[in-house]
Amino acid sequence: MERFIPIIAVAVGIIAVVAVLMSGYVKASPDVAVIISGLKKTPRVLIGRAGIKVPFFEKVDHLHLGQISVDIKTDSYIPTNDFINVKVDAIAKVRIDTSPEGMLKAERNFLNKEPSDIALELQDSLQGNMREIIGTLDLKTINTDRDSFSDQVMAKASKDMEKLGIEILSCNIQNVTDENGLINDLGMDNTSKIKKDAQIARAEADRDVAIAKALADKAANDARVAAETEIAKRNNELAIKQAELKLESDRKIAMADAAYEIQKQEQEKTIQTATVNAQIAKAEREAELKQKEVEIRQQELTATIEKQADADRYALEQKAEASMIQLKKDAEARRYIAQMEAEAIEAKGKAEAEAIRLKGVAEAQAMEKKAEAYQKYNGAAMAEMMIRIMPQLAAEIAKPISAIDKVTIYEGSNSEGGISRVSGNMPVIMKQVFDTMSEATGVDIREIMKANTYDAKVNRNINVTGLDNND
Repeated sequence: MERFIPIIAVAVGIIAVVAVLMSGYVKASPDVAVIISGLKKTPRVLIGRAGIKVPFFEKVDHLHLGQISVDIKTDSYIPTNDFINVKVDAIAKVRIDTSPEGMLKAERNFLNKEPSDIALELQDSLQGNMREIIGTLDLKTINTDRDSFSDQVMAKASKDMEKLGIEILSCNIQNVTDENGLINDLGMDNTSKIKKDAQIARAEADRDVAIAKALADKAANDARVAAETEIAKRNNELAIKQAELKLESDRKIAMADAAYEIQKQEQEKTIQTATVNAQIAKAEREAELKQKEVEIRQQELTATIEKQADADRYALEQKAEASMIQLKKDAEARRYIAQMEAEAIEAKGKAEAEAIRLKGVAEAQAMEKKAEAYQKYNGAAMAEMMIRIMPQLAAEIAKPISAIDKVTIYEGSNSEGGISRVSGNMPVIMKQVFDTMSEATGVDIREIMKANTYDAKVNRNINVTGLDNND
């Protein structure tokens, strides 16, 4: 047991030391400075950290480091530089200066004091500084330029606060009042000025708006005029282009119509040419047919005359020969007609000049044949022909008289004699016609008709009264 006594004593001692040490443990928050003093001349300052004080030898004090609001409102009216009494209500934000010099000053003045107590102690000093600044400024400056006023208060008070270990954070002017209501008058004047400036600004704004609107209207009108001008120009160009296209179209249509007319005329010309050629060919064929008919008729007349001249002596023989000759001539005529038709078809494609020439040649040959036939005719034949055409000749001579609708004869009272004279002209005209034919042919038509000529009785022995039966 005695052996454990020293150990117990040591343990108790250690526990006692630990307890003592634990009782001297100090911990500081960030907004409070813990000041340990006693052993050293300069106290130890703990801010936001822990430390140990020596029990019985050191002391622990506290100093508030947070922000403190100080009301520095003036209790009475203070005259300004322009001798106007005013009251000013302001709030200053301060705190302890944490620099070593500031802490030493603050420790001497505000150690272990509450923030309210610190604010109360600083209030008098700050109010005194603000009174001094108010006396250097006029009412208008204090009221209108409050930032400058507060800055001057802070600058004036900073020197006094520095001596106390206080740092001024800000100073805000809350309210300014005067004894006679001049601030309200200044406000009214300022209000009037503001209204005036506002009205002027509004008028200028209206003017600027009107000018801008006028410029905008002008620009819009210019744009509209330019657009309408461009539209009119485009429409004019379009109309010109349409007119040009229509002119070109009309020109092409006219050219097509002209080409159509030319082609039509060419076709009509070709048709007319073909028609003329066909008519020419037809005329040629008709001329050839007439020529053949004349030849056949001439041959028939020749055969008839010869047969009649030798009728007494060669009647039967001549009739037989005439029949053979007639058959032969008919065959030759048919063959010749067929040949002529073939030649006409061949000649159809020849030129118009050749067709005309052939037509002339054909007509000349026909006239030549007619002349030869007329040369072979004797007086009796001519008389026969005259007898055949006398009815037609009399009808042609009487045709003008039959066409007379009304005859007025001014020959005295005997109008019947005038009419008989007109009708009696017909025999005279026929006699003149026979005389003219007799002179032209050298044949006495009247003697032939009387059958008293020597040629009719002896040479040809033609019985005029029997012509109709033998023909």
